[in-house]
Amino acid sequence: MKKIYLLTFLTFFCAISIFSQQLVLKKGEIIENLPINDSIENTYSIYVPKAFSMDKKWPLLVVTDTEGNEKKALSMFTIAAEEEGYVLAAPKLIDSISLTKNMVITGQAIQKVTSLLPIHVDRIYAAGEDAGGQFASLVPVLINGVRGTMSIGASLANSELINVKKPFHFVGVVNKENFNYPFMLTDTKLLDRYKFPNQVLLYDGNGEWPGVSYLAKAMQLFTLDAMGRKWIPQDSSYIEKAYQEDLEKINQLKGIGDLLWVEQHMTEMMSIYGIFKNMDSLRTVQRDLRRDRDYKTMKRAENAAFLKESMLKEDYQYYMEEDVYTYNFNNLGWWNHQMGEIDKFISGSKPYERQMGHRLKGFVNALAEDNINIIASEEVVDEDALAFLYMLKTILEPDNFEYYFKTISLSAKNDDFGTSLFYMEELLKKGFKDREKLYSLEDTALLRITPEFNELVSKYLEDARYDIKVDENRP
Repeated sequence: MKKIYLLTFLTFFCAISIFSQQLVLKKGEIIENLPINDSIENTYSIYVPKAFSMDKKWPLLVVTDTEGNEKKALSMFTIAAEEEGYVLAAPKLIDSISLTKNMVITGQAIQKVTSLLPIHVDRIYAAGEDAGGQFASLVPVLINGVRGTMSIGASLANSELINVKKPFHFVGVVNKENFNYPFMLTDTKLLDRYKFPNQVLLYDGNGEWPGVSYLAKAMQLFTLDAMGRKWIPQDSSYIEKAYQEDLEKINQLKGIGDLLWVEQHMTEMMSIYGIFKNMDSLRTVQRDLRRDRDYKTMKRAENAAFLKESMLKEDYQYYMEEDVYTYNFNNLGWWNHQMGEIDKFISGSKPYERQMGHRLKGFVNALAEDNINIIASEEVVDEDALAFLYMLKTILEPDNFEYYFKTISLSAKNDDFGTSLFYMEELLKKGFKDREKLYSLEDTALLRITPEFNELVSKYLEDARYDIKVDENRP
């Protein structure tokens, strides 16, 4: 067995060396920082599955992460890539540079990989999570030859850019507690209208990342679509295995009583397998389910939650814009009350309102962060607006210490020591213990030597750096 494996590896190594004497790829491992061109400025990482060989064409999944963590992003897909037989590549993208430049880098990375490896030209896809997912949704729109996108927890970046003459396959993977869930449902209705193939895979739990099985399922959907379009030969055993897995999923969902999820999964199954087999029996079961009293009750409850959520989102968007524009610090109390109301939804007994509560919390936080990014990127930064948003974030996300630091620093920079000390004490009440971090906060040099600052450190952390006393008898 060792000799066979060695021969396989050497065959692979030699084949790659034909294209580039300097490129060494090892199957089953992520190779980082490969240059896209002669310049070392733009790089990419790559992963080839252990079963890879040069004598067949392979699908390529391009993983996009706009924060420059391409290896970490790539590593989340490797197990699924092994299961489904996909080559992975991830260009190094940076959020601080323009969308156009990142897209050019992505296109160049695709060209590089396809020039080195036997990639099936009709089976190139993009994938990403959150901001990376939105970027991935633009890749098949802006780069010729990309046939689909896997978007995890993110809706389409810009539906207005979609070209009906350039259809692509959209697979959304989302949690019902993710604030993008309703947006993704709206996107799929648009894609249905354009006759673009699309499916949404729902997953449970409040984590941001789905399990490996969902990533493998998304890749499986791309493979089934490729078989349906005759880009690759139909594999009847592969199709039947996938179909039986989906039937088992339906039975599991029936077992937990989630009839809405059952109906949604049936819809996706018919869009996937309709080209391979007669789906009349499943269609009949779905029709009967839609007539079921319990199903109708659940559907009404979910629609009511969607309606309430839509109205609350409009309120939050309007008031945040107004408060930022007018520096309405007095309205922070109103926002605190709203977060209390959202927490009531989350802790309530109604399942669809609980999901709505989680989505609303995610939406408000994302809205605040978007505003922060916009203001911070302006040539002349509006520090009053930024101060309001930093304070708001301590209400929206009270256990995220980052925004306490930002508020303390910005207030101290503007000589508002009272506000700095207030948020410093709130931070310490939350259990923050890093004394050195407090004494190294940006723009707090004068604040740090005040008696009040050091008294707070002594009160909560016992050991202040400066022992400053005020001479009360001094005139």
